[in-house]
Amino acid sequence: MRHTKWILVVVLVVAAAVALRLTLFAPEVVEVRTAAVERGVVEETVTNTRAGTVKVRLRAELSPQVGGLVKTLPRRKGESVRAGELLLKLDDGAQLAEVGSARATLGATRAQADEACLTADLAEKELARTRALHSRGIASDQNLDTLETDRDRSLAACTAARAAVGQAEAAVSAAEVQLTFTELRAPFAGVVADLSTEVGEWIMPSPPGMPIPPVIDLLDPASIYISAPIDEVDSERVAVGQVVRVTVDSRSGEHFPGRVARVAPYVLDVLEQNRTVEVEVEMEDPQAVKGVLPGTSADVEVILDHHDDVLRVPASAVAEGGKVLVLADGKLVEREVTIGLKNWRFAEILGGLEAGDQVVVVRNSPKIKAGAKAKERQS
Repeated sequence: MRHTKWILVVVLVVAAAVALRLTLFAPEVVEVRTAAVERGVVEETVTNTRAGTVKVRLRAELSPQVGGLVKTLPRRKGESVRAGELLLKLDDGAQLAEVGSARATLGATRAQADEACLTADLAEKELARTRALHSRGIASDQNLDTLETDRDRSLAACTAARAAVGQAEAAVSAAEVQLTFTELRAPFAGVVADLSTEVGEWIMPSPPGMPIPPVIDLLDPASIYISAPIDEVDSERVAVGQVVRVTVDSRSGEHFPGRVARVAPYVLDVLEQNRTVEVEVEMEDPQAVKGVLPGTSADVEVILDHHDDVLRVPASAVAEGGKVLVLADGKLVEREVTIGLKNWRFAEILGGLEAGDQVVVVRNSPKIKAGAKAKERQS
């Protein structure tokens, strides 16, 4: 009877211990966020360290070469123009008068030259007749000398008159050039980005050597490109011709393909803690980014390498030393993996995992460790 009581006590103690183990002292089940190992694309990329900028290669701030009263503005802000199209016309009354005067002077000068040269021709003929008479002893030596002098004088007058014609023609050309200065034409096809004058306003001439302040800002949207700073550490990995993925803040969620067009041959050290190399990216399809304004913030992702249909996990799942935590049978198991390509989003798995394995992607608690009991967090 006494032995039976002791056996009963032992059974109760063991049962209580098991109950405590299964309840109060049971290991805590940790909730973890996981992702399945899957097959897909992994790229090795380099991104800009600070926001890049949308720019255009063809952009000009235009002003007329002379001052004057604005007479015509055929195009307004935001309108498209063709190369050579008139953008601004100044009052050209004074210049037209100068052209008319120069042309009139040219006409008079040509008439004077014709008269002088006819006189020279006549003097040459008279001299020829007198030489014939002189050879027969009819004309005197003095008469012959006088006619030769007259001939030379008239030839000189003809030459001077022709030179005056050249000067008058140059004066006409100069006046016509001054007339063209009253017009401002588009040097290339583009869009009027800004206009800072109006019909009836006076554009003031500048002092010698100083340009007139620009009144029209013209740009070609088709010449768009991206300028972005790349960390100096990555500069030697970036080369002209590499494929680039571009995003712009004004087109959230969209990606635009491009290629590296230029890598600056020097490092910018404006910010001592973050030295960068400027990279320029040309868009493969400029029409795809039509409407994106110059000056818009942009980011570039240079694709250094690209692997298709490989095992991959989120990059956040791989800890230092190539270790990952796998959720298997309600428990976290640490595995060492071999990494291939890696970027901020995905890491290529060359060994250590299989498709379908559930890996922990967030380790935000010291309880998330190898050996812990765990379950997948339901979002």
